[in-house]
Amino acid sequence: MRFRQSVYLFLAFLIVIIFTSCQKKTEEKVTTESTSKPNIVLIFADDMGYGDLGVYGAREWKTPNLDQLAADGVRFTQFYVPHAVCSASRAALLTGTYANRLEIFGALDHTAKHGLNPEETTIAEMLKANGYETGMVGKWHLGHLSPFLPTEQGFDSYYGLPYSNDMWPHHPGVKDYYPPLPLYRNTAVIDTIDDQSMLTTNYTEEALEFIEKSKDKPFFLYLAHSMTHVPLFVSDKFKGKSQQGLYGDVMMEVDWSVGQVRQKLKELGLADNTIIIFTSDNGPWLSYGGHAGLTGGLREGKGTSWDGGIREPGIFVWPHHFPAGKVENQAAMTIDILPTLAEITGSKLPDLPIDGRSILPILEGKEMEPKPYFAYYNRNELQAVIYGKWKMVFPHAYRSIPEGTVMRNDGIPVKYHMLKLEKAELFDLSTDPNETTDVAENNPEIAAKLKQYADTAREDMGDALTESEGTGLRKHGRIE
Repeated sequence: MRFRQSVYLFLAFLIVIIFTSCQKKTEEKVTTESTSKPNIVLIFADDMGYGDLGVYGAREWKTPNLDQLAADGVRFTQFYVPHAVCSASRAALLTGTYANRLEIFGALDHTAKHGLNPEETTIAEMLKANGYETGMVGKWHLGHLSPFLPTEQGFDSYYGLPYSNDMWPHHPGVKDYYPPLPLYRNTAVIDTIDDQSMLTTNYTEEALEFIEKSKDKPFFLYLAHSMTHVPLFVSDKFKGKSQQGLYGDVMMEVDWSVGQVRQKLKELGLADNTIIIFTSDNGPWLSYGGHAGLTGGLREGKGTSWDGGIREPGIFVWPHHFPAGKVENQAAMTIDILPTLAEITGSKLPDLPIDGRSILPILEGKEMEPKPYFAYYNRNELQAVIYGKWKMVFPHAYRSIPEGTVMRNDGIPVKYHMLKLEKAELFDLSTDPNETTDVAENNPEIAAKLKQYADTAREDMGDALTESEGTGLRKHGRIE
């Protein structure tokens, strides 16, 4: 009898130990999963208009994957780039710093002997120092020579084009000025491209391969599509699918690419622990008519500091962390992405000063005090300042398409003409997103406040329009 009781007691004791051990392992697993660093996928389109996504108003074509992305996260209605041109916009995105501060202007081509200074810290370098695998696929445009290439600026791997896809011998405006369009893998040219129809598909396949290869450690993928920049190309699987012309087909293929990335993350069980960010480098290149995107009713487009040139789709998704289906009206800018990712991942911010701030509170559904954002174009022209719903545009010359111009749909641009804004104008973007009505006279305190912000920026970064020098400028990298 005593022996039987001893056996029962021993078995009960064993069960308690097994149960406790299993519970501890479960708790450890939950703790590990909840504190592990999130993967990050940053998707950057090219020349995509604010109105090009269904969720932002497009009815000409369908973007179901991007619309679902927005439904699963936070969608900004006032998300900006600081520069309405390729290289400058990308420098700002990757460093969290205004590109004019870094002496990166315009769009670098095959003749450029300079690029993003290796002393600057990119998102990739910041995350790599924190244990991330880093990969880039797509358009770089921050210097095609060593030491400016992606794998020398923090990325473990690179596949893509060194600059814009129109910088090739078939450019409609400057025939045979550009050399054959090079395709890079890491630091080597592996091919030249004469047919771009598989470019979006190839980028997507490379992105999926990187995710598969990096699935066992935290990773950062920067997928910078060449589309929807002209010349437009689309694979056979999307040719004619939109029934709205080539631009619509291209939009649908970029949307498909986003869906493929999300599907891969889901298949690998990584979706819940991956942050996805989608935006674009600047607004549509309107002179290309039917080969340009939609502004969503905003004023002007690429190459201007009106909202059509600098306001972009901005979508942030992180399941169980960012609210799903949130439409966010607070203003933010691409320079905020680096410090936001630094806060989320516990990464060390760059040693050199940056201009962005973490918008994690906004992404979590909270209010933040507005911050002044600046829009620069040409060679260090401070053309506008944005503060919450307010925007002040300063006197400057800008390009526009003459009223009554017959637009083309064949990849050949019409000519711009130059207009001049003669005095500073203030706009309330909440009621006047098209920037048609100057309300400075009725809001003198706001107008004075934004002018003061601009004066402070001029002292720091200079301003060619007012011949201000600036004391906080840094140099780009250069090969002599």
